[in-house]
Amino acid sequence: MSAVRLGQIVEALGGELQGGSPGTEIRRLAPLETAGGDALSFLSNPRYQSQLAASQAACVIVGPALRDAALARGACIVAPDPYVYFARVTQLWKRLQGLGATVGIHPSAVVHEEAQVHPTASIGPLCVVERGAVIGAHTRLASRVTVGERCRLGERCIVHPGVVIGADGFGFAHEGGQWVKIEQLGAVRIGHDVEIGANTCIDRGALEDTVIEDGVKLDNLIQIAHNVHIGRHTAMAGCSAVAGSTKIGAHCTIAGAASIVGHLELADNVHISTNTVVTHSISRPGQYTGVFPMDDNARWEKNAATLRQLHRLRERIKALEQTHKGG
Repeated sequence: MSAVRLGQIVEALGGELQGGSPGTEIRRLAPLETAGGDALSFLSNPRYQSQLAASQAACVIVGPALRDAALARGACIVAPDPYVYFARVTQLWKRLQGLGATVGIHPSAVVHEEAQVHPTASIGPLCVVERGAVIGAHTRLASRVTVGERCRLGERCIVHPGVVIGADGFGFAHEGGQWVKIEQLGAVRIGHDVEIGANTCIDRGALEDTVIEDGVKLDNLIQIAHNVHIGRHTAMAGCSAVAGSTKIGAHCTIAGAASIVGHLELADNVHISTNTVVTHSISRPGQYTGVFPMDDNARWEKNAATLRQLHRLRERIKALEQTHKGG
């Protein structure tokens, strides 16, 4: 890796360099505990302040509240939000090191003659872009991505290996003990600045399109069913799933392995905890959790047996309350 001077970083991203020289060369980015004298690190959580004093990093990014503690050990860059600043540093680092994807279509990719790929887009090895698909400016498809017919991706999207956009949604009608396929005639529309993790699947709509709005971030191994609509800047963690025709608002977070059943609506700024199953619509912002805590098996089975009796106990309590009122 070629060196980047601290002065270059501050010039590009702002912040205050204190206790160090703009000419100091940085050759890697590293966590506090493993950073050496050639590394830039960061501290955003005060709980890890003990690691700061012991760190050998050439420079540490900190917030104003930790300025003095950082200066006691050496150079620091002071920024309002150290974590966001560090994220910007990683982007700058990637650009300066020339680590970005190559613009253009890889020779092994299959792109239909009726597809539209912007000249600044990157289509990786073994990708398939089908008829009528549109790939926007500066969007990058990594290897083995499939974009189905008439599906559209906006600008500056990042799509990781193995993603399938526009497979058929799961639609069948039952007749005489057999299943009759419902052809999925919609497509998928993806906005700008969307990132989609490896092996995630986004199904095309049955009649209308499945929609992913601007700024949405999807982790690996997520299932988005047909006709789902995800609002801008919502983030979903790995192995979560959304069933058909559900609408998720803007600025929501869906934690890992959470599931949302179909035909629901979640308001803006709803946050779903890990492993929660959402079975009804949520109209108010807030944090929602439905996780049965882990326990040793014998105790868990007893608690589960008790839960099965809750409705009966509820009815008995109601009857006792009525008797008490009547008395």
